[in-house]
Formats: sequence, C-alpha cells, structure tokens
Amino acid sequence: MIVPATAENVVRAAQALAAGELVAFPTETVYGLGANARDAAALGRLFATKGRPTEHPVIVHLADAAALPRWAKTVPAGASALARAFWPGPLTLILPRADGVLDAVTGGQASVGLRVPSQPVAHALLEALAALGCDGIAAPSANRFGQISATTAGHVAEEFGDAIALILDGGPSHHGIESTIVDFSRGDPVVLRPGSITVDELARVLGAPPRSAGAGATRASGTLASHYAPRTPAKLLPRRELLAAIAGLGGANAHISVLAHSVAQPPEFEGAWFDAPGESAGYAQQLYANLRALDAREADEIWIEAPPDGPDWVAIGDRLRRATHRD
Repeated sequence: MIVPATAENVVRAAQALAAGELVAFPTETVYGLGANARDAAALGRLFATKGRPTEHPVIVHLADAAALPRWAKTVPAGASALARAFWPGPLTLILPRADGVLDAVTGGQASVGLRVPSQPVAHALLEALAALGCDGIAAPSANRFGQISATTAGHVAEEFGDAIALILDGGPSHHGIESTIVDFSRGDPVVLRPGSITVDELARVLGAPPRSAGAGATRASGTLASHYAPRTPAKLLPRRELLAAIAGLGGANAHISVLAHSVAQPPEFEGAWFDAPGESAGYAQQLYANLRALDAREADEIWIEAPPDGPDWVAIGDRLRRATHRD
C-alpha cells in the first residue's frame, strides 16, 4: 500500500517496523525495503520477500553517527573523517561489527555496513523508530534480488504489491543509484562499490585515494557480477558499435529497445528509443526508471550506449556492466 509520507504515516511505518513488519521508504539513493535490524524474524521475512541469499549482507541505516558505537566495534580515523564529510548522505562504511549485531545483517561476516541517509523521510522514519527503542533499519534496495532497483514508490508497488505493510511515498530518489561503499574492516580503505561520491572526493578527505576491490574482498550489497538487471537481455555497446548494429538491422528493428545519451534516433528505427540525459547526475537519477520502462516493452533485446569515461561516470558504468552481464 502506497501512502504519502506525512508525519502520521511515518509514525505508522515506524510502528510497523517495530512490530516486525516490512516497510519500503525513500532514500536519496534508491528506495529501501526496510526491516528492524535487531529483529531476526523480521530479517528472515526481508530476505524471503526479496529472494535474497542469506549470505549476502544488508546495509543498516542509522539516524545519525552517534549510533555507530552500538553497531561497530571500532571506527578508524579515516572512517570517522568520511562520516563527518559525507553523512548524512550516500556513503556506506564497512566496519568491524560490534557484539550483538545479527549474522543475518552481516551475511555471517565480521563486518557490518552502515550509513546515515539524508533524505528527509528516511531521517524522520529513523527518528520515529529510535523513539520506539529501535536503533537501525536493515534496508537493501526495494526490488527483487538482482533486478532493477526502485527509485519511486510506484516501482516498489510493481515489485511487491501487498507483500509489504507500507510504502512511504517520498517522490523520486535524488541520486538514483546506490551509495558509495568504502570498506575499513580489513585495514586500509577499499572502495567496494562506486556511487555518487567519487574516488576523488574520498581522496580529498582521506589524503590518498582508497584502493579498488580485488579478489577476496569483503562481501557487500550490489557487488555481484550480475545485478540491477532487466528481465530482457541487454547489451552495452560503444557509440560506434551501437550505430553499426542499428544500421545492420535494416528494417527488422521493431523488437529492439535502445537507451542512448549521445546518439540521435535514426529515422528508420521503429523500436523503443529512450534519450537519457547527457550529463552524469541526470543520467544516474533516471537510469533505473529508464531501464524499467525499456524492460516493460518486452523487446527481444535492450541495447544501451556505453557511458563516457571520467570520474563522474564510474558508478553509472559499474551499474550498466552488472545490468548487462550474462554468464
């Protein structure tokens, strides 16, 4: 059930979470499917509803950084510096887990992912839940596991219908892609997932660039090879290859859907053609809505023009590579 994010409904959602129910809510990144992070039964329902493997950790959303000691055993200086610089905001910190953090949250690892969202509805929900004695919401993206993330309340309803108690409607997500994840649980900082906070921005705070994730990295949300994926098979094509592929179709193009940002639709193209914004922030904000709309066309394939190089496009490229990955 979608409800407006009024003060009354935020309290209602907090009460549902405290009672062990699932609630979807907006964040500045994407919509989250939330459960009380201290409630093992609620977490079980969360994983079952999403179809999420139990070894895949979830991110705990906190009202403010003051809650960190209840969730993290230690907070390295670099992590504290990033929290001061970017919280509330689209940054997740992976830290050594405190005693009492449930294995269901961490996927059985010795670390836990934590963030403080900046979206006003999310913040109000966390404050209302804290007033009920609950200090964190475990909230992966509000979509079936591995599929396209939700950036509107309508997307969540399409995924889950009446399977969850409430969907708080806070409008479209501002950033449109998931948070930057930085791991401090094994020493030097490592970027596990790029997001709207770039490596250059992290480096300015840390004094040096964090390392990129390698083999054996800490498991974290949204880092599988195939993720954020439409049901329709999708290809990522550089501009020249996209143009050549369209030309090669001749008149048999009605069953191809295209997402482009610099290529104009050829007059002879009869399939679905979506023009994405040419600047990174707008492209990211609309990315999942565009992928969902293209997927709904039920074409034979979705062809996506590869994004430009550059630091502002790294996270978008990451999501598109995972969305188009095929084993």
